[in-house]
Amino acid sequence: MIVLYGLKNCDTCRKTLKALKAQGRAARLHDLRADGLSPELLDGWIAAVGWEALLNRRGTTWRQLDAARRESLDAATARQLMLDHPALIKRPVSRIGDQVFVGAGADFQAAVAE
Repeated sequence: MIVLYGLKNCDTCRKTLKALKAQGRAARLHDLRADGLSPELLDGWIAAVGWEALLNRRGTTWRQLDAARRESLDAATARQLMLDHPALIKRPVSRIGDQVFVGAGADFQAAVAE
């Protein structure tokens, strides 16, 4: 089963989940707000893809942060922000085999097709 980590109201997460189910793939959505995000899970993602790849700098949550927090960003600060505000994580995040994917792009689609 493929677990997509994201938000239930995220259009990309809903579309990806729907597409996976249409392909006959077993998939479910783990809502980062409702179901939670463990520090260990986030640390695994950061180790696999880096905090820069995970941090969503385009969303409303990012824009609502004060300028000082946005400008003084480092790995530890970004990690804590993502734990405090799961909407700051690009979505969806998934693990297929030993690979972590951020988003539902071509690399994710190729891994799903295998």
